[in-house]
Amino acid sequence: MMIRTLLIGLLALAATSPAWGQAAGGTPLFASSDVLRVTIKGPLSAISRDRSTEPRPGTISVAGGAAAIPVTLAARGLTRRRPDICPFPPLWVRFSGEPPLQSAFAGQKSLKLVTHCRGAASFQQNVLLEYAAYRMYNALSPASFKVRLAMIDYVDDSGKAIASRYGFFIEDLRDVARRNGMQEAKLPPRIPTSALSLQHASLFALFQHMIANHDWSMRAGPANDECCHNAKLIAPARTVAAGAIPVPYDFDFSGLVNASYATPPDMLKIANVRQRLYRGYCSTNNQALASAVQFSAAKPAIIDALRSTPGLEERTIQRAASYLDSFFTDIATPESLRGKVLKTCVQ
Repeated sequence: MMIRTLLIGLLALAATSPAWGQAAGGTPLFASSDVLRVTIKGPLSAISRDRSTEPRPGTISVAGGAAAIPVTLAARGLTRRRPDICPFPPLWVRFSGEPPLQSAFAGQKSLKLVTHCRGAASFQQNVLLEYAAYRMYNALSPASFKVRLAMIDYVDDSGKAIASRYGFFIEDLRDVARRNGMQEAKLPPRIPTSALSLQHASLFALFQHMIANHDWSMRAGPANDECCHNAKLIAPARTVAAGAIPVPYDFDFSGLVNASYATPPDMLKIANVRQRLYRGYCSTNNQALASAVQFSAAKPAIIDALRSTPGLEERTIQRAASYLDSFFTDIATPESLRGKVLKTCVQ
């Protein structure tokens, strides 16, 4: 018990130290958790039809705000850009100039927008669970993407209303790096484990295990592309291959969200995305013991991130909370953590 208490104290101290990058700053968009009411107007029917990543002119406006702000819109993503998966794709929203200083979008250049994918109510629950997952990681580390929930009215450039649905904006990586006193890392498509901060690699892997997300790599990206898969790296310097911090994103394939189209990687030989299989590196197992203490201490904040999400149905909350509880049971003691989680670590 004394060791556990000491670890909690050390982690609390670390979380407020410069090494954790608790630098002040950020932009208005992510300074609040209030739900924005936003209208996006542009060639949305054409984008949904052809899935083009070519930017097209449009506008974005906030209810009660000033005039509409010029932007370009484009489809983005991989799986969710497929029309058989998502009739309405996720979007890039890129600002054509500097947004007004009084706007919620002041200081923004480009933003990823997670959209509703399909019109069914279950897909709205998926979006809200994924939003909650980002906020859960916010509760664990400042080296995480902030998100802002919005109720978005989508209007085609013809003036036709397409849909009004929840979606959320994801903080730009450069802002994540700046908040943490670091830079966006530009490293080769594959990096060694030694290039990673073991502390943050452990936190990353245990979080992915908590939400049962197996669709990631913090060491390798797609062929002929930069590192990594569903993770971005920030580091003390742009090309520094040591102490890099992996920042996770894209959680729709997780067991927590449990999207109807989500399947586990074939190589893992697990039945479905709800089945947890730890994929952290064995070299971080010692750090994982301390990370487990941090998770347990942060459990109230993690559950609050779920329960405070607007629009989540009570049955969705109960099912997700029960799912998270099984994780916290597994990491409750070092013996349980080793026997139920770390035993499948990756060499």
